Formats: sequence, C-alpha cells, structure tokens
Amino acid sequence: MPAQQSSSADRRAARIEYYTRPAPVPRIRRRRGRGVLLLVLLLAIALFAVDLSRRGALPLPFDLRPPEEESTPSGEVVVVPSGAGTFQYASGDGLVAGSGGPVLRYRVGVEDGLGVPVEQFAAAVEAILSDGRSWTADGSLRFQRVSGAAGQEFTIYLASPVLSEAMCREDGLETGQFTNCRLTDGRVVINSARWLTGVPDYGAPLGEYRAYVINHEVGHQLGHDHELCPGPGLPAPVMQQQTLGLQGCVPYGWPFREGVRYTGPQA
Repeated sequence: MPAQQSSSADRRAARIEYYTRPAPVPRIRRRRGRGVLLLVLLLAIALFAVDLSRRGALPLPFDLRPPEEESTPSGEVVVVPSGAGTFQYASGDGLVAGSGGPVLRYRVGVEDGLGVPVEQFAAAVEAILSDGRSWTADGSLRFQRVSGAAGQEFTIYLASPVLSEAMCREDGLETGQFTNCRLTDGRVVINSARWLTGVPDYGAPLGEYRAYVINHEVGHQLGHDHELCPGPGLPAPVMQQQTLGLQGCVPYGWPFREGVRYTGPQA
C-alpha cells in the first residue's frame, strides 16, 4: 500500500477510536460522586443510631424509669391524681417463674389515663416476681402472669391516688391517697404516685422501692403479716411498712436474702 494511503487509513482509525472510546470523567464529577456516596453513608449511620436509641428505650430493666416519666423539660415526674376509672389488662401469658410448688396465676391491670403503658408495668411486675430473691426462691411456689380472669388467684392493679384510695376503702383500709393495699378478694392495689416517685428519703433507687412494694403487697396475698425493723442499720424486712418509714433499718425490697427467708419481729 502506498505511504499516502496508509497515512490516510491510520488517521481514520484514530478518529474512530477517539469517538468510540468512553469519555474521561471530569475530576470534579468523581469528587462529587464520592461526596454523594459519603453523604448516603453518613445518613445510613444516623438512621441506624436512631434505631438503636429507640430500641434502648424499650422497658426491659424494671429498675429504670420508663420513658413516660420524663414528660417535662425539667425531668420532673408527672403524677396524674385521678385517671379514667377503667383498666386495661396486659395481654398474653407469661412464663412460669419458680422451681417448684403450686403455680399462682395473676393478671396485671393499669388504670386508663395514667400515662403508664400496661405492658410496661406488667413487664416490671413479672421481672420482680421472677427474681431469685422474690417469693419463689425456696421452691415452695411459682408465679405466672396470665391475661384472662379465669383461673387467676389475684390481680395487681396500678391505680391513681384517688382510685387506689377508693378501692382500698372497700375493705376499710385508709390510705390517704398515699399508701398501697391488698384486698381480701385478691386485689393488689399499687398507688401510681408511689410507683412513679417512690417515697421521700427512702435512701435507695426507685427500682428497690418498686421491688419492695410489689413483694410487700403480694406477701399479704400469700398470708404474711406486717413485721418490724430487727435492728438499726439492718436491712428492712419486706413485710415491714417501709412506705411509712424505715425505723432505723436500711431499704430492702425482697423476701429472701442470700437464699434465706429474711424476716423481722411481728408487728
């Protein structure tokens, strides 16, 4: 082939290669693409963090204040003096707690309008009564939370100060809208103000008081009477009226201590 024709063919081939070759991506586009990718990654991390924070707010440990208790900017707990007067009951049946003995079935109800989810309160009650320091510790009985009234021995109610007083008064018990009670027909009544705030100068975290108040009133359901402080500086027996004062004892919310039933003198 003559040199002139070869040169012409080479030029045509070069032009074809140039126009069919992918255009180079400008440097600024590559940087912008990396920036978009980084933004998407940061957004995904943020959404994952939000999801974790929401999961962490679930009411799993009973001794942490539930979310609805932080309802004011100052962090003060809002106690509703009087609710709707009706109750919502926890759904589903819980696991049987304890190693032996008869199974005592109970259900859990929360008065409408208190701002406390019934499932949250039920989970707290179930955690307390399932604890190894609670009434099942010696293997003499077991507990199970149930959803229906049929077959249950007692019901644990969370009621407003006004309604709890009215319920307790049915058995001639005067609470002054302050204390809790257990009725002879198997109703265990917890004053919502005590559940949400404890008592002044109790000297222990709210979780300890909550354990005490459930174990104390359920103790009455099991037939236990009031007891006294066994001595200054000693743990208060669970059947001591700790809501009204410790009389020199230190707070303790459980019927068993180091695997042994812990008691005080009869009141």
